[in-house]
Amino acid sequence: MENTPQNTQHKEASIVDALIPIVILICLLLSSVLLYGDDSSYGPNQIALLFAMYIAAMIGMKNGYTWKEIEKGIVKGISLSLGAILILLAVGALIGSWMLSGTVPTLIYYGLELLNPSLFYAATCLICAVIAMSIGSSWTTAATVGVALMGVASGMGLSPAITAGAIVSGAYFGDKISPLSETTNLAPAIAGTNLFEHIQYMLWTTVPSIIIALVLFTVIGFNGEAQTNAQNIADMQTLLNEEFNLGWHMLVPLIVLLALAIKKVPAFPAVSIGALLGGVWAAIFQPEVVQSFATEGRDGIVASVTVIWTALYDGVSFSTPSEVLNDLLSRGGMANMLNTIWLIMCAMTFGAVLEKVGLLKRIVSAILIGAKSAGDMISRTIVTCFATNLMTADQYMAIVMPGRMYKNEFEKRGLHQLNLSRSLEDGGTLTSPLIPWNTCGAYMGGVLGVSALDYAIYAFFNLINPVLAIIYAFLGIKILRIPPPEYASAK
Repeated sequence: MENTPQNTQHKEASIVDALIPIVILICLLLSSVLLYGDDSSYGPNQIALLFAMYIAAMIGMKNGYTWKEIEKGIVKGISLSLGAILILLAVGALIGSWMLSGTVPTLIYYGLELLNPSLFYAATCLICAVIAMSIGSSWTTAATVGVALMGVASGMGLSPAITAGAIVSGAYFGDKISPLSETTNLAPAIAGTNLFEHIQYMLWTTVPSIIIALVLFTVIGFNGEAQTNAQNIADMQTLLNEEFNLGWHMLVPLIVLLALAIKKVPAFPAVSIGALLGGVWAAIFQPEVVQSFATEGRDGIVASVTVIWTALYDGVSFSTPSEVLNDLLSRGGMANMLNTIWLIMCAMTFGAVLEKVGLLKRIVSAILIGAKSAGDMISRTIVTCFATNLMTADQYMAIVMPGRMYKNEFEKRGLHQLNLSRSLEDGGTLTSPLIPWNTCGAYMGGVLGVSALDYAIYAFFNLINPVLAIIYAFLGIKILRIPPPEYASAK
């Protein structure tokens, strides 16, 4: 009896049905930010997402869905985020062990030595772009080099929000044009195009966007004034040198992780290996630091294992003469990622219910009404991807769902599928880290220590690229066309 199909009992959702939970969610999230400010992602937003989810579920039940069907949809939706959750836990462990091992402090030390405050934001964007392009992962880039660059910014007295925006901009540019990236492979697969043609076609929007972003970061860097001076930087370097045994050999865990990423080892085992290697490096090269965290009465191997174990699950908390350095280095641990995971699970639950009861499909079909020109189709695809990111909280869903829905429409209107694959990335991949409750936005906020609400306005590449793609579409710049199916068949 349980296997009997029940979809014949389902009523199609109206546009009012589809809009009710969206409007309620937007109102609740705005109220959350107004009432709780920066703390809104530590519980209030989760409650807002779950409340809106129950509203969507009640609308679904009104239209003939049973709670068991909705619950299955929720389980399926949450399962899509489990890979990201595992990576988050591994990243928490990695940050904790790399702080203890001296890997991140070494990166901060040399970063303070090499980077000029006036060019720091532009250099940060470029460094992250090169790393992400090499390994195909914006997440790994942010969790490693990005964390270190946040530390360098703190040492120079520069804005953490602008630095996070530069990291996100560079990481997503590199990720987007890397053939190793999952999303860069996913978009052409959904649209039915070739990977390398897809990357080549994206360069028309990505390259001008990153150039504009770099110019903006350079202008901000020259116009802004660092709150510190050369003596403050020298003092922080001295403290780092006193607390840790620094040297280029401390970067081996980073090099190993980057090598694993280039070899296309999946992110979860690769980051886990990097975290464990950081623990080994801490035991070998930072015995004094490890011993300083040991509880009274423990020493030797037992103390080392206990401290490293604790760093993996609960991070580290340093106590140096510098409060700035303490705030900078006291981070990491799986436990410190649990709030981000809570946010992701609540957001995925809301998105799963919207999809299961047909509300998301109803919204998308309404968006297509009246679309005639290439500009209409491409702009609406990008807007749909962004809306899907808002509602389902997952960049993969924001690529897959609009891609499936619009694939035939592009062909019917004589638009090459490369237009679709590029639009899926412009609207789906790039807008995901701008949304605090999206898996990407929550991840970046958790890793970099800056909320997406704060850094989004400075993630220039992610903001400019979708807008530039829409302008291209309406002006007819680099829009590939094919004969409509009926014309091709007649010929």
